[in-house]
Amino acid sequence: MHAEWESGPERPQIALDVVDVWRADLAAGGDDLHGSLSEQERERASRFVRTEDGMRWGYARAILRTVLARYTDADPRALRFAEGAHGKPELAGTGADALAGRATAGHLRFNLSHSGDTALIAVALHREVGVDVELPRRATDHVAIARRILGDEEAERLAALDEPTREREFLRAWVRWEAVLKCWGTGIGGADDPPTGPDPWVVELDVGSPAAAALAVEDGPCTVRCWQWPAVGA
Repeated sequence: MHAEWESGPERPQIALDVVDVWRADLAAGGDDLHGSLSEQERERASRFVRTEDGMRWGYARAILRTVLARYTDADPRALRFAEGAHGKPELAGTGADALAGRATAGHLRFNLSHSGDTALIAVALHREVGVDVELPRRATDHVAIARRILGDEEAERLAALDEPTREREFLRAWVRWEAVLKCWGTGIGGADDPPTGPDPWVVELDVGSPAAAALAVEDGPCTVRCWQWPAVGA
């Protein structure tokens, strides 16, 4: 899906047939946002072996809080998160209640992914969403991983390609698969026992080479709006 990533609105509104995807550059820094993190989030960021990885994780989490706060008219620091049946984060308490006061009443669903300096946040109403972004990794046996995770058919397709094409096609297949699992909320461990019902609708997102990205949406298709962070007024 080719899209223009425009600066998002200060007070975004969401509808049932729309999914918003926000793209952020984690290299841009964000010390002014770190005050929105909870004590547990700051502690987790400090546990990363590489300081830069912890900083990226904390910045991505701070942007997530700020984005969700704009949909819910809440203070980013007041948002509380709970875990679903398989550990997928969801809004709880103040954040979920605040949404009921907006014109687009309902339950907010979201998902976050980041790789390197690129972060993606998907936001929807009622529909579960999953988003994934990946950068190429060095010394990766794409065919072997595909055979183990994505199946023999995908592995054979990749094996027939030249190396540069194989790497790109592997990333495309991988992010689509990961986005679906994140939409289901099962994680990689749930791939062998998927939920019943229709598969999520999946669309690839153009985030710029060499990264690949995909969005999976429950009960799709739908309109996808692509926003660039920081938003207007950020």
